[in-house]
Amino acid sequence: MEKLSILNNRIKTLGEERFNKRVVLGNGNENADIVLVGEAPGAEEEKQGLPFVGMAGGILKDLTDRLELKGLYITNTVKIRPTKPSPKTGKPVNRPPNREELDFFIPFLFEEIELISPKVVVTLGNTPLRAFMQNNKAVIGDCHGRGLPFGINGKKFTLYPMYHPASVIYNRSLEAVFIKDGENLLNERING
Repeated sequence: MEKLSILNNRIKTLGEERFNKRVVLGNGNENADIVLVGEAPGAEEEKQGLPFVGMAGGILKDLTDRLELKGLYITNTVKIRPTKPSPKTGKPVNRPPNREELDFFIPFLFEEIELISPKVVVTLGNTPLRAFMQNNKAVIGDCHGRGLPFGINGKKFTLYPMYHPASVIYNRSLEAVFIKDGENLLNERING
């Protein structure tokens, strides 16, 4: 899709110029019915230049394989790795995106979604949920696993909030919820 390629070139050029970090663009089927949106790339994503290739990406892949979801598009709200120095080692560690990063990348995210025009946009965690809801107090625990009507510039789709796959790493009790929400996603894809 030429328009998405043009957008990605703009994101890469402007993002790297602004933040002096590697931009990790979305990847997958540009005509996808389902777009998965995470928070931001981690260390492995930054290294490989692809979204969701680290530990959380493995959990997400296990779920999509289990549900036989194919032809997806995966992206992030913020397309650079937000870091801070580790208090122990001084090396960069992940942190949540700050306001400057969000304000810069969210308009690009909306344009990306508009160009792909999916039936369902799955927000993985609080950051993408808050970006789409435009509500900094939205919490994934209040609305996960059910579709919400949403639109960008007249294009309508279903917003489907889910826990971030990394949450399963840190809280094993969320694994069953994550899988159940994934199973419910199949209904949204069919009915969305």
